[in-house]
Amino acid sequence: MNIATTRGTTSRAMSLPNILTYGRIAAIPVVVGCIYAQSILDQPLWLRWLAVAIFIAAGVTDYLDGYYARIWNQQSAFGRMLDPIADKLLVASCLLMLAADGIIHGWSLWAAIVILCREILVSGLREYLAALRVSVPVTKLAKWKTTVQLVAIGFLLAGPAGDEVVPVVSMIGLALLWASAILTMYTGYDYFRAGIHHLIKEDEG
Repeated sequence: MNIATTRGTTSRAMSLPNILTYGRIAAIPVVVGCIYAQSILDQPLWLRWLAVAIFIAAGVTDYLDGYYARIWNQQSAFGRMLDPIADKLLVASCLLMLAADGIIHGWSLWAAIVILCREILVSGLREYLAALRVSVPVTKLAKWKTTVQLVAIGFLLAGPAGDEVVPVVSMIGLALLWASAILTMYTGYDYFRAGIHHLIKEDEG
């Protein structure tokens, strides 16, 4: 690798869209730490609002990194790899912390399990299809799924702090989590069907 190539790779890695993605990853321990401190260590409820604020900021970067990458023509293979990883890390970490917190409990744990299993399934399929040089575009329904999922987690992060303002905040969050799980199963099936289709073609070839 020559100096020019190295500089080009470094420049793409440090582009604004990728920096926004790094910020989303950096937000994870802060959000989790706020919920842990409030729930497990019995610290003040304002920590939950701080967690919600940081989570919302992280969610906004999910839109902005793609937007700036397109308008500034800064799309890169590194960014395409890192962006979905950042999303999955954020969602998985929050769901696990909310389960430990007890906000997600009982039957609602199944909704969280469905979401996490789907993310693992899709990641595996994407890795397999990438080896075949097959691209599976993100559908509009999958984007809606992500939106509902993030909104649900936002409500659940507010949890008891939100319930003090509006008593049904946690219930809304759980209802949206179930809606997200249903959309997750449908979109996951779409990815699985696409993966099986290419697997059959590969075996026949």
